[in-house]
Amino acid sequence: MWARSSTTGRCCWLIRPVSRPRITLPSVAHAMADAASTTPLPPVPTAPMASGIPSNANEGCVGPAAEEAGKAAGCAGCPNKTACASGKGREVDPAVAEVAERLSSVKHVVLVLSGKGGVGKSTVSCQLAFSLAAQGKQVGLLDIDICGPSVPRMLGLTGREVHQSSSGWSPVWVTDGLGVMSIGFMLPQQDNAVIWRGPKKNGLIKQFLTDVDWGQLDYLVIDTPPGTSDEHMSVVKYLGGCIVDGAVVVTTPQEVAMADVRKELSFCRKTGLNVLGVVENMSGLTVPVSELLFVDRATGEDKTESARAILREKAPELLELMAQTTVFTSFGKGPRGMAESYGVPFLGSIPMDPNLLKACEEGEAFTTMYAESPAAKPFVKIVGAVVDATPDASD
Repeated sequence: MWARSSTTGRCCWLIRPVSRPRITLPSVAHAMADAASTTPLPPVPTAPMASGIPSNANEGCVGPAAEEAGKAAGCAGCPNKTACASGKGREVDPAVAEVAERLSSVKHVVLVLSGKGGVGKSTVSCQLAFSLAAQGKQVGLLDIDICGPSVPRMLGLTGREVHQSSSGWSPVWVTDGLGVMSIGFMLPQQDNAVIWRGPKKNGLIKQFLTDVDWGQLDYLVIDTPPGTSDEHMSVVKYLGGCIVDGAVVVTTPQEVAMADVRKELSFCRKTGLNVLGVVENMSGLTVPVSELLFVDRATGEDKTESARAILREKAPELLELMAQTTVFTSFGKGPRGMAESYGVPFLGSIPMDPNLLKACEEGEAFTTMYAESPAAKPFVKIVGAVVDATPDASD
């Protein structure tokens, strides 16, 4: 619908994310009305979490569920004081029990997080799901990046649709062992923007967790957007009745990324969310010498063929080597040092690899299709570390 914004005065498209009657989502109008209400509301605890302590709480917070919540000495000056004193923190959202019931057949729940965008969360999520499925495990991948759903593309599912049965929404299946759910399957056009505020996003995440019929799963991998905002608070809240194995936290080595990832690690600490480990993505660029392109430094002219001819004649053994270079300068002790400072495991480093990009663009399983590629072995090692950190109860 073409409409004029009441705040900016500009005309824009307002997209209704779902036009198919078989899918029922929370009302956009209701969400907008809630967000635009002129009635002042007391601040709400920023994150109803497993530990019960909001992410913006004062040090020494007793938690919203405590009898002295909002009244203890440590509550003075806390932005959540009024909400905690109201007793709402002691109320249990019935959706928590619904989610626990729906996911009762899921053995392991793993979240993929990062405070920074563009570091490769979805790449890690999708390829982790592919790799687990390749080991014969039943895997579900839930994409809760509402505004930037890239999972359908990375799994080769663009254009597919969600269907509903008597038991709930059916995941879109890549293989018999890998099912996927994403808002990307519900958009009328792939380039449509999802213009939603928090309540609308939270409502969809709740529906994803309560209405999707995953069946028996060994792993449910949850791909999240950047930051520590609505989507993260909602998913941690609704998973409060489930056993969550923990989070894989993804970063790149430069400080501009790690500064935000440290906030994500703090979020995990405050919410009581276990960190399975930190993954350093884009740790450097590794390319076979035989695939390098050579250019004249002064003119920019392509000299690849002549350079390769010289190598074949003078030093053919060099064509069997890998060339490495640093793209992002590591800050301080890098992601490994950051993990150590937070007392969490460091799972490994993934170099930049053109074949990894190609696999994600074409919806392929990287470690299966490109087993000899530079990033394949490091990624396999990281997957092994995740499996080792999430043993079955019978193990």
